[in-house]
Amino acid sequence: MKRILAMCLVLAMAAAMLTGCGGGSSTSGSGSGSSSSAGSSAGSGSDSGSGSSASSSEVETVDLSTVSDPWMYTAGMKGDTVIGTVGGHDITANVYFYWMNSHLSSLASEYMMYYGTDIPWDTEIDEDGTTIREQAKRSALEGAALYCLLPVKAQEAGVTLDENVMEQMQSSQEELMTTLKDEKLVEHYYWLAMASYDLLESLYEAGQMGSALQDHYYGENSDGYPTDAEALAYGDEEMGYYKVKHILLATIDTTTGEALDDETKAQKKTQAEDLLAQLRAADDPVALFDELMNQYSEDPGLASNPDGYDATEGEMYPEFEEAALALEVGEISDIVESTSGYHIILRLPPDLDMLRSELVSARMTDLTDQWLEEAGLETNDSYEQIDPETFWKKATVLQQSVYDELLPIFSAEAGVSGSSSGSTSASGSASGSASASGSVG
Repeated sequence: MKRILAMCLVLAMAAAMLTGCGGGSSTSGSGSGSSSSAGSSAGSGSDSGSGSSASSSEVETVDLSTVSDPWMYTAGMKGDTVIGTVGGHDITANVYFYWMNSHLSSLASEYMMYYGTDIPWDTEIDEDGTTIREQAKRSALEGAALYCLLPVKAQEAGVTLDENVMEQMQSSQEELMTTLKDEKLVEHYYWLAMASYDLLESLYEAGQMGSALQDHYYGENSDGYPTDAEALAYGDEEMGYYKVKHILLATIDTTTGEALDDETKAQKKTQAEDLLAQLRAADDPVALFDELMNQYSEDPGLASNPDGYDATEGEMYPEFEEAALALEVGEISDIVESTSGYHIILRLPPDLDMLRSELVSARMTDLTDQWLEEAGLETNDSYEQIDPETFWKKATVLQQSVYDELLPIFSAEAGVSGSSSGSTSASGSASGSASASGSVG
C-alpha cells in the first residue's frame, strides 16, 4: 500500500541515522523456520534503510549553496512542473519525485542487502517484460495520483479531519527548527526525502484523509467491517496464514550458518526426542511447551517473537510449513528436521485482529485502485522525459551532501561525537525512512 510520511517518525529516524544510531533489527523469522533467512545471523545489525555500505568520503557530493530547487537538480524540472493528471487534477513533479525517492530508497536497500548490488534497472520483473526502470516510474505515478485523489474522495464522502490533526506536523517542524536553528538547514533536511515542509504537510494531511476514509468504509462502526469468519477465510484462502511457536535445536551455528559436526547433530536429535517425550507425557503440554521453549530453544528470533510467528505460505522452510499446516490449533508436531535443525512445532490460534487489519488493508487497496481506474490517469511529455536511474544518481549525491552537512549538528545535539566515516549513504537511510509511517490501507 502506498504510504505517507509521518513527521514525528521522520524526525526520530533521520535523527537516529544522523547520529549513527539507526541500526536495523532482526526479522521475525531470522534463524527460525524462515527459508529466506537460512544461514544468516539473527539481528545482523545492518541498517534496514542502507542503500550503500560506502563511507561518505567515497560518495560524490555537491555544494548545497548552488542548489535552490532539489527537483531541478535531480530531475531537470521544477517542483511545480505538471507531469500528468488524475481525474482532471494536476500531478506535479515535487509530489511525483517524493514517491519516486521513497520507492527507490526501499528498492536500493533491498538489492544492497540481499545481493550486494545496485539496482539492475533493465531487469525484467514480469511476463510482460516490464523492467525495474518502468515499474519504478509507474509506482511513483500511482502513489502521487492516489494522494491527489484522497482529498477529493474525502470531500465526496463527507469525511473531515479533526482540527488538531495537523498539530503533530507543526510541533515536529518547531522541534526541527529548534535543533537546526537555520531555515536553510531545515529546508535541506527535507531534501533527504525529496520534499519540502509544505509538500510533506499536504501529503500528511492527504494521508490522514486516507485513514479517515478507510475507517469510514471499513472501520468497526461501518457496514464494511470484516466479521471474524471473513477475516479467517481471508487468512486461509488469500494469505495461506498460520501462527506457530517452535522449539529449535540448531544443527548450524546460528551466527555463521555453518553446519555443526555429526556428533553434535546426533546429540541435538537425542535432546529433541527427550523434549518431545516430556511434552507427550505432560498433563498440560501447551504450558510445558512454553517452559521448554524458553529454556532450550536455540531460535535466534525467540527474544523478539516470544508469542510466536505469524507466517504465510512460502515464508518458512517447506518441511516446516507442511508440518505446521497439518496440525490442529493446540496440537504439537513430531520432530521436524530442516537445514536449521530439529523443530518441535505448536500450532497457535490465529491472530484475528491482525487478519482483520490485513483484510481491511486489502479492501482499501482494491477501493483506491478502483478510484484510480475510474478517474483516469494521464501523463504528458514531461513525464516521458523522466529516467529513474538518472534521478536516483543525482538524488544520492544531493542527499549524501545533506547528510554530511547535518550530521555534525545532530551528533552534537545528541552528545555523540561522530563522523560520516563508515556511515551508510543518506540516500538509502533517511530517504528510506520517509515512508515509514502507517499506510492509507
